Amino acid sequence: MAGEREHIREIEQVLSGARSARDNVVVQSWLRCVDTHRLDPARPTEAYIVPDTQLREHREQSERLIAIARSGLETLFKQVAGQNYVLLLADAKGVTVDFLGDPSFMDQLRAAGLYLGSEWSESRTGTCGVGSCIVTGEAMTIHQTDHFDTTHTPLSCTAAPIFDTKGELTAVLEISLLRSPQPKVSQNLALHLVTASARRIELANLMAQMRSDWVLRFSRSPEFLDVDPEAAIALDASGRILGTTRGAALLLAQAGGVDWKCLSPIGQPISRYLDIGIDDLPNLTRGRPTEERLVFGRNGSALFAHAIEPQPSSGRRAPVEVLPKPIAELSGGDPAMAAMQLRAAKLARTTIPTLIHGETGSGKEYLARALHDSSGRTGPFVAINCAAIPEHLIESELFGHAAGAFTGATAKGRKGLIETADGGTLFLDEIGDMPYPLQSRLLRVIAERELVPVGGTAPRPVDIKIISASHHDLHHRVAEGRFREDLYYRLNAASLTLPALRERTDFEWLLERLVSERAHRAGRPARLSPAARLALIRHGWPGNIRELVNAVDLAVALCDDETIQPADLPDFAASSAAPSASSASFVALRAPSPEEERTALLAVLAATGWNISEAARRLRVDRTTVHRRMKRLRLEAPN
Repeated sequence: MAGEREHIREIEQVLSGARSARDNVVVQSWLRCVDTHRLDPARPTEAYIVPDTQLREHREQSERLIAIARSGLETLFKQVAGQNYVLLLADAKGVTVDFLGDPSFMDQLRAAGLYLGSEWSESRTGTCGVGSCIVTGEAMTIHQTDHFDTTHTPLSCTAAPIFDTKGELTAVLEISLLRSPQPKVSQNLALHLVTASARRIELANLMAQMRSDWVLRFSRSPEFLDVDPEAAIALDASGRILGTTRGAALLLAQAGGVDWKCLSPIGQPISRYLDIGIDDLPNLTRGRPTEERLVFGRNGSALFAHAIEPQPSSGRRAPVEVLPKPIAELSGGDPAMAAMQLRAAKLARTTIPTLIHGETGSGKEYLARALHDSSGRTGPFVAINCAAIPEHLIESELFGHAAGAFTGATAKGRKGLIETADGGTLFLDEIGDMPYPLQSRLLRVIAERELVPVGGTAPRPVDIKIISASHHDLHHRVAEGRFREDLYYRLNAASLTLPALRERTDFEWLLERLVSERAHRAGRPARLSPAARLALIRHGWPGNIRELVNAVDLAVALCDDETIQPADLPDFAASSAAPSASSASFVALRAPSPEEERTALLAVLAATGWNISEAARRLRVDRTTVHRRMKRLRLEAPN
């Protein structure tokens, strides 16, 4: 009892701001226990075991991970055999989904919560190995009185997080003792063992999930590269990162000189971090001696790497999803657009109302029309800009009017735009600007699939697919009382988000396509000079695709000799076209991303008239280096 009172007093002193000899991770957890979780150290709580039905659900959700981790658990258990350790594998909610322990101590283990189905979330149990590891994402030892709850102060628990291939914490591996008379430092070996086991489980998980993709494994030492690598990543056929282990995310961030907490490597090209591309991977397989499989980070660091080729599928191949042509033509391979296109293809043939998010000019109507063209609907595509129609006319424009409904109404009445779209698609652009009184009428059209014209009494059935778009944050407008909440949820049954033009990696594909289309429409050939291309690449495009179309139209109209020069572009080109002195040094120091590197190298090449020798001199590199970078960045000299 005296020990419990002393422990409670220490926690109270920490809460009052007194300095503590405890590890900072323990102090911060104690503060969370009181401030966030509202736990009381003077009210101890027994270990909690979830009901069997709930445990079954947790285990089913973690079934694949349990199977992958089991071998690692058994290996670790053998390493600590005879030392009375218990191994727990908990899911991301802190529920133990697998465990290994000495059968002769089962009753004691269950009473202490070191048992299958025990919940070790910090909000329920207070400071503990599993719960605090989930909160921080870091490996740690919570030793005896580090625990918040006096019920658990006899325990010594050492835990390490397990992350999935996307970088999300998916489980925690813990090694625990019912009692440990030794000081906390005695658990340093346990911390090393559990951290190494968690790393190997992450590696096994990535290898199991990414069999059909390139896998690149890393080690700082060539001796351990093939037998016990430190980290691994998976790459698609274009060299973009599909998945990583936690250790790989840290290694890549260090190699690329970026903050791993701010920039996820998923979706990024490997060349952003390492001086290699997808074509270099065959040289990193086991066909070469380990010590020769060396790769260099953008910061100059060196790693040994082992590339594993994609494995042929052993089972039946999953069908390749073929995008409808109108949707496929919306991008040239930008990752954000590609994910959106897959989702759009699935929504196209449904009647689910779809809300498109995106900045003004980002192509929302292009996407809406592509959805309609891919839907198989035989009716027309009718687009309405809710912000462009005067408020006093919008009701009759949308819903039509009955004969003689108001002064000036036609004698026979008139169909509205909604009824005109019957059998097809109605696209409501800038829906956030629709007058509030009309929103309830639109809600009825969506809910009942019928409308009543202005001045009419009988409802008319309509079969329409509704797509809406807004550059406003509609959720914010709902909170302001300017948009009906029930209509928002009806329109937002499904959503699609268009990235801004300045964020897209397929800008040059889009640029070439627009130049070709607008030149064809103008009835004259046109192509971009290197300097004009560079000016367009460098611009920030606040007006998005609409601004780019206007710039290309102007350039096509003004250019002489079929070649667009910076002078043919809008005013922004003058400040964007001239290559800066820093461009050369930027490339020489290796750019932090392939997009920026490509822009900088293009600036030097354009400034030197594509004279490779002169470009190499300015960059202080060999001509072969310039040629290699041009090949990797897909830069070709103009004819």
